[in-house]
Amino acid sequence: MNKTIAQQLNIKDFPFEIKDKNGNQIYYEDSNGYWVKLVYDQNGNQIYFEDSIGYCRKYEYDQNGKQIYFENSNGYWIKREYDQNGKIIYYENSNGYWRKFEYDQNGNRIYFEESTGYIIDNRPKVVELTIDQIAAKLNIPVNLLKIKK
Repeated sequence: MNKTIAQQLNIKDFPFEIKDKNGNQIYYEDSNGYWVKLVYDQNGNQIYFEDSIGYCRKYEYDQNGKQIYFENSNGYWIKREYDQNGKIIYYENSNGYWRKFEYDQNGNRIYFEESTGYIIDNRPKVVELTIDQIAAKLNIPVNLLKIKK
């Protein structure tokens, strides 16, 4: 049987933890021998988790520190995509569920769609109408309309 880190170091005071130079917990162990190991990237984002019962998680991040991938030892995963402003534009998981998002130039969400068929569409619509159609919609005679060019 492999010894835990606390057992190897003959630690008697629990819970026992080790932190990296940035103060991130990289190891934890309790008095029952349950332990957790964690790994971080250069930006302090957690990229790996593993515990003594065999459960683990992996994470990936984009250049802006946004989580783009998650996976666990049960086979469950999540993928995310972001626009240039850091807003999420796509989400998908291993269960087949997905979401799409669109934003206007001010960062307001104008479109949402998910795999269940649910859609919210607030995107600007372009409508082309003839002068006769405009007059009919406004319920006024065509000769009262002035068109600016």
